[in-house]
Amino acid sequence: MASAPLSAVSPSRSEVLSLFRSLLRSARQFCDYNIKEYTKRRAIDAFRQNQSLSDPASVASLYSEGKTQLDVAKRQSIVYSLYAPNIKSVMEIKQ
Repeated sequence: MASAPLSAVSPSRSEVLSLFRSLLRSARQFCDYNIKEYTKRRAIDAFRQNQSLSDPASVASLYSEGKTQLDVAKRQSIVYSLYAPNIKSVMEIKQ
């Protein structure tokens, strides 16, 4: 019984959308406005660029890469929070 390799199994639409929402949530965890917006913009741009992708192997590969990027974003938000300055960015100050 040979099973299909994990990379060839294409994730479902709901799994991809869940990854997208998780990336956006992880972006909100950053204290710094610029890093927060950069992470959010990068996730949105990557998903828009690949929204018409239909090849299961490519989708699985990009999904795996997205999971890796999510782990990186989570780790980096923790590191950034440890060394965050006590002042807010001009963009974060509400008038």
